[in-house]
Amino acid sequence: MSFKTRLVVTVTLAALVALGGAAAWADARLPHVFGSHMVLQRDVELPVWGWADAGEEVSVQIGDRPAVTAKADAEGKWQVKLAAMPAGGPLQMTVRGKNQVVLEDVLVGEVWLCSGQSNMEMVVASCNNAAQEVAEANYPEIRQLRPPKMPSGFPKDDFDAEWQVCSPETAGQFTAAGYFFARHINKELKVPVGLINSSWGGTLIEPWAPPVGYERVPALKGIHDRVTLTNPSSEPYKERLAEYLDQLTAWLAKAREKLAAEQELDAAPAYPQELLPLTEHQQPTTLYNGMIHPLVPYAIRGALWYQGESNHGDGMMYVEKTRALVEGWREVWHNSDMPFYYVQIAPWQYGNEDLTILPTFWEAQAAAQVIPNTGMVVINDIGDIQDIHPKNKQDVGLRLALLALARTYGRTDLVCSGPTFKSLEIEGSKLRVRFDNVGSGLASRDGEPLTWFEMIGQDTDFVKADAVIEGDSVVLSSPEVKQAAAMRFAWSKLAEPNLMNKEGLPTGAFRAGEVPERDYLALRVPEAKDYQLVYTLDLAKLGPQVQYEVDHTGNVTGPFDRIAYFLELQKGGAEVQYVHVSMDAFTQDVKKIGVPVLASKAMFQQPVQNMNVVSNVPGITTGTGLAGGNIEFWPHNYGPPNSGNVPNASAAIWDFGDQPGAPEDGYGCMQVHNHDAKQTIFAINNWKAGANADIGIGNSEGDTRDWTFTHNAASYSVKRLRVLVRPKQ
Repeated sequence: MSFKTRLVVTVTLAALVALGGAAAWADARLPHVFGSHMVLQRDVELPVWGWADAGEEVSVQIGDRPAVTAKADAEGKWQVKLAAMPAGGPLQMTVRGKNQVVLEDVLVGEVWLCSGQSNMEMVVASCNNAAQEVAEANYPEIRQLRPPKMPSGFPKDDFDAEWQVCSPETAGQFTAAGYFFARHINKELKVPVGLINSSWGGTLIEPWAPPVGYERVPALKGIHDRVTLTNPSSEPYKERLAEYLDQLTAWLAKAREKLAAEQELDAAPAYPQELLPLTEHQQPTTLYNGMIHPLVPYAIRGALWYQGESNHGDGMMYVEKTRALVEGWREVWHNSDMPFYYVQIAPWQYGNEDLTILPTFWEAQAAAQVIPNTGMVVINDIGDIQDIHPKNKQDVGLRLALLALARTYGRTDLVCSGPTFKSLEIEGSKLRVRFDNVGSGLASRDGEPLTWFEMIGQDTDFVKADAVIEGDSVVLSSPEVKQAAAMRFAWSKLAEPNLMNKEGLPTGAFRAGEVPERDYLALRVPEAKDYQLVYTLDLAKLGPQVQYEVDHTGNVTGPFDRIAYFLELQKGGAEVQYVHVSMDAFTQDVKKIGVPVLASKAMFQQPVQNMNVVSNVPGITTGTGLAGGNIEFWPHNYGPPNSGNVPNASAAIWDFGDQPGAPEDGYGCMQVHNHDAKQTIFAINNWKAGANADIGIGNSEGDTRDWTFTHNAASYSVKRLRVLVRPKQ
């Protein structure tokens, strides 16, 4: 018997004798989601289920209410539905079959599923003021069930866990965000609260969604097809397995012939890997199967979700993945309106990553509120950019509770959201940003001028904006902007802005307006005005033949003293990354300064003098008159030996000192380096491969430093190279 706490199992001696003195039948039993000290959801019909002998009659009684009876089916499964009950307890639940199971200290109140990754898994003992919080955690009406971490390729029926009563002895291991949510709900509603803490640090969102969730979202068809191929009851699985069996049958026949003829035989066809179950904890549906499915259909009020760090590069695709999760859970629980409240992840460094990747993800998290009956709390004021696990989970839980109190429990006397964008009005050189959810008014959290507002004009880049509160609006201006066009707020992974409402709830990142086309070369590179454009190349059109969109080689009529390259790259909705590098002319043949295809006869491995570098990519050494420049331009294959004796270069990895080799019309390399700084400034390699070419700014990670073998060109939505010369005066 798996229930260890205050369970009573009664088996009559007469029954044992009738069965020949041995228990030849299975005891009626319950899944572990039912146990002593559990919390049942109030005011809804309550499914109770389990297993027994086929045909066995099982009854379930709670308190002094009449028992409800069901018979186990041919597979030994049974289920009853108890009538809705008001909040209260403690009660006793008794399950009777051929045996008897008694569950003690059962409460009826509000039950919430808490799921996600490490910030949901983070326990009270790890949060702010942990010692005091644990010592004061005397809330016996708050209970937690913690399913074990258990990925599975197929839906599980049960797990091994027990409900725990909140006390100073146990609360330290409760989910912190969930506990502080429950504490506030318990105080406000005066009802018990049950938390089912099914979370796992570092996990993606994909493993938590059920198959039906992916089926409902066309944008995730690839994931749905992958999952379907692992399901033995699906037609695609059967078709693929039948195809393999035909191949195997043919091979077996051939093998018998070869055996008889004593002839050699090829290996048997390999089993299709796509049919193997998904069992790793980061693979789609595996955590749903192991850690959520055993809970279904246990009655719950709703779900709390804190996840996203592991998916923060997904951009707007995260909206679709959230839809699969939410709609999938609602489908399996047969509750199309189940509340789903979630936390927008906090600012954090994320290494040298582009500053705008995280804001783009915040935008996606906010956009997911288009899913009905969902809500998001913003925590950019209580994060820690040095710690991906902010310790202030008290306010996280409180803000989740405010959402639930207002939107699920009908409280109209509180503010549950910070200010949210409503509209943008252009007023000449100024922008007026209007907000909803202003509560009793907009305010600055620290009393200082508003931070992290930026604006852009028709002929400027984004600049810091002066921001002034006027009623439900913030008016933006800048002496650099003459004709305003658009704005953005908190558009950086490090943004900890101070705009809030007077109730203390912050505003999340957003952007508005139409951003004008920007030429970063003209905006950011002062010397560009002295240069003449020779080539423009859309790197999306790379291939066996390099076709320039602009080719002004015929217009270069005189000598030039400098050559410049300007490369722009953009991934998804992230900010454009760019680098400009100019140098003293290393040739006067304008045909040799573009991509060094075989026909150009370009072959350079040499130092270049007086480099000027301008870039917005973190880590790039910028400045004027830089020493240490060298170029590697050739159509050849090349290896890592430092045949050019470039200072600081490695002879073991592909970097800024490599060795060209045969064939001459090979992989291809167009690289500019700063060997003093031990870095690649930019690289365009393997251009004949088109979408699988290598393109990058700065040093690449992994086995190379010059982007060789990265095959990453397709990852950029924008990729453009311009080549320029400065006419000699």
